[in-house]
Amino acid sequence: MNLPVLANLAVFVLTLGYLYQRRKGGASIASNVLLAVLLGVVLGILAQTAYGLGHAAIAGTMTWVGVVGGIYVRLLQMVIVPLVFVSILGAVTKLHDAKSLGAISGGVIGLLLVTTAVAAGIGVGVTRVFGLRAEGLVQGARELERGTYLEGRVSEAAKLDLPSLLQQMVPTNLFADLAGTRSTSVMGVVVFAAMLGFAALALKRDKPDVGDRVQQGIDTLQQLILRLVRMVLRLTPYGVLALMTRVVATSNVNDIYNLGGFVVASYVGMALIVLMHAAILTGAGLNPVTFYRKVLPVLTFAFTSRSSAAAIPLSVETQVARLGVSPAVANFAASFGATLGQNACAGLYPAMLAVMIAPGAGVDPTSWSFMASVVGVATLGSVGIAGVGGGATFAALVVLSALNLPVALAGLLISIEPLIDMGRTAVNVSGSMTAGTVTSRLLGQLDYATYEAHDAPPTEADAPVEAPAGEPEPAPAR
Repeated sequence: MNLPVLANLAVFVLTLGYLYQRRKGGASIASNVLLAVLLGVVLGILAQTAYGLGHAAIAGTMTWVGVVGGIYVRLLQMVIVPLVFVSILGAVTKLHDAKSLGAISGGVIGLLLVTTAVAAGIGVGVTRVFGLRAEGLVQGARELERGTYLEGRVSEAAKLDLPSLLQQMVPTNLFADLAGTRSTSVMGVVVFAAMLGFAALALKRDKPDVGDRVQQGIDTLQQLILRLVRMVLRLTPYGVLALMTRVVATSNVNDIYNLGGFVVASYVGMALIVLMHAAILTGAGLNPVTFYRKVLPVLTFAFTSRSSAAAIPLSVETQVARLGVSPAVANFAASFGATLGQNACAGLYPAMLAVMIAPGAGVDPTSWSFMASVVGVATLGSVGIAGVGGGATFAALVVLSALNLPVALAGLLISIEPLIDMGRTAVNVSGSMTAGTVTSRLLGQLDYATYEAHDAPPTEADAPVEAPAGEPEPAPAR
């Protein structure tokens, strides 16, 4: 480790220390997260200005900065499955009947799929407005290599038809799904937890004494997992700082400039999707400004981490404590939203690629039949797309292969993929949280006072770092 790397790391550590001191002084998690984003941008720009893109000093520094961000993301990924399992299990055991679960899952899934269909339509529209075509893009060595890789995954994508996806939602090996071995592992855990919850309900009805003990055990386990999750969430500003610093320091400005049309069109499309979410919230009688003010820290993390799945704990915490969403709905929305109906990754992006590639394949992208096919395939193909980095690429493979379009051309965008993927992930999480909030509102399970409160009830993650370990638990939002 040479002197420039040591100097860079010293600056990074001092910045981490500054965030810690602010937190210790009473600054909220949300304000620290936003500040971490700004500081990460500044550090990344300074690194590129001082050394230039690709310099050995930047590479050496980002290796260690990446350790901080990587550990934080891995910690979040570590708690995803336990949190989903105990949350769904606990929520089902508190239901009065199975109809409640049907209404919750139906509302969440319905909203996710409808918004994905609209997002695909937006993708078709913005691509045509901007006149984007794949034929004018330059293929370098990386792009050709990426195209070859994508062609090799076509057979895998072809297996993602709706009947097989519906079957894959039911786990055959719970332990494999707990280990996250499949793209639908989270859905498998949700299904198993729901079934186990129904078994607990039946036990409480047939053997009340045994059922009560089971319920106490579930409640205790849930409190333990939530305590772990909130411990991890306190690390959010430090993880975000590391992630943002690395993204900015390693981004190629020339690549962004050369493919600027696609970048701009993508973000215009994503902005329109967010406006659609705001319109849905308004239609449900909710103030979208209040919603986005409270979910901004979650969207910020999703933007920097590029992982919808990693954002599940933050999403659930924010929906329940800050938006007043019922725990059952919040957990279903966050879990389903990371696996199906991803508005930007599975709706907008594949539709844009299909319209760009179609002319070169002799297909008229302006025909109504083609546009309807793109929207329909993208919506159905959104089921089961993994909520991790790269999910958009797999969604694109599903759509392009289903429409008999060449998939290799999708590799032309590899140089700007991280920049676009950050925005896509944030929009995906916005969609899942919108679905949860609106569903809870429509079912009459939204605590409107909590939603409208200017200062949301503090979560345990917001507690001062020096607070005693024995402090009482905050009252849960209803």
